[in-house]
Amino acid sequence: MPAAPLAALVCPVCRSPFGAGSGGRSLVCPAGHSFDAARQGYFNFLTGKGTVFEADTADMVAARFDFLSAGHYRELAEAVAELAAPLLTFDDAAVLDAGTGTGHYLRAVLDRVPAAAVGVDISKFALRRAARLNPEAVNLVADVWQPLPLADGSVDVVTVVFAPRNAAEFARVIRPGGRLIVVTPRPGHLAEIAGQTGMLGIEPAKEERLAASLAGHFVACEVRELDLMLALAPADVASLALMGPAGHHLDREALAARVTGLPSRSAVSARFRISVFEPRPVGAGSA
Repeated sequence: MPAAPLAALVCPVCRSPFGAGSGGRSLVCPAGHSFDAARQGYFNFLTGKGTVFEADTADMVAARFDFLSAGHYRELAEAVAELAAPLLTFDDAAVLDAGTGTGHYLRAVLDRVPAAAVGVDISKFALRRAARLNPEAVNLVADVWQPLPLADGSVDVVTVVFAPRNAAEFARVIRPGGRLIVVTPRPGHLAEIAGQTGMLGIEPAKEERLAASLAGHFVACEVRELDLMLALAPADVASLALMGPAGHHLDREALAARVTGLPSRSAVSARFRISVFEPRPVGAGSA
């Protein structure tokens, strides 16, 4: 168990700090609540009735792992890492990847700067992949809409790539001077293949809703737009469709059949917005 990210953790039941248990394979708080690491190296912090949100399935996670491992979104991962790295250069710096998925975006950050790291996702299938990709991080199955299992002011950067955003909790765990980095799709994202694959469209006014959802706790300080032109094989297109929200409703074999008519390489535009926010000063209201 890495000591640095462990210092940021608190028990999801009683909020007490943890001490490392047997050889780093268990976490035990002073009240006796104990969590053992799964064989793959992650911890399951879901407690009580669990979440009302649907976790990514094994097929969705496998598709995401294959697609990201092929490097199609590598430039996006590098852009996130470039923004995060300057805030993670001192000794006790820490990053939280909320909705870490297979861990590829956190991997890009850690390849650039060896900070303490915590990855959180609600899918145990995703965490199995993330724990193998990022063994130096603490990888947790947890619900981002519940109180995060982290102490107040314990991280310097929170990254959220295509994942839910709990503004109040992010603001609580970010240290003064820290940043929230959020990646969202822009209009036209994957438009060339969305109809044929059954992918969900981009919601209107998505940027405005993002700003409004964070306004009570954060102030926007930087926005970058990134466009990638991808040349995707039919199998890549199928993985891209299955790894997103539509994957909850798509059958992998049926989807593969639907893309058989595509050319050997499809030109697909991926359009991203990377928004950086700083915590709103205490006592400052939203405009």
